[in-house]
Amino acid sequence: MSFILQPWHIVLLALSAMIDGERDKAIGYLLMENQVLREKLGKGRILLNDDQRRRLAVKGKVLGGKALHEIVTIVTPDTILRWHRQLVAKKWDYSNRRQSTAGRPRL
Repeated sequence: MSFILQPWHIVLLALSAMIDGERDKAIGYLLMENQVLREKLGKGRILLNDDQRRRLAVKGKVLGGKALHEIVTIVTPDTILRWHRQLVAKKWDYSNRRQSTAGRPRL
């Protein structure tokens, strides 16, 4: 069975290339915006709450280590991967199912 190139194949290919170009422009802008905001912040330490760490860890794990090394700016890629490992470990330690049995039992 041979493949015959249809006109809509060309349109689809051009459309996908245009979308990728727009996405690259948006990512470039967001990276520059991030850099400007970090310059305004200065050398101050950024303190994140648990929810912010969780969101960064989940998105960072999806990207993978190599991509993280290229784009992560506010913390090191190893920190993001460590946060993800801690999230997974906390999920499977069943701490939410444990009953507090510390101390003397009730009579």
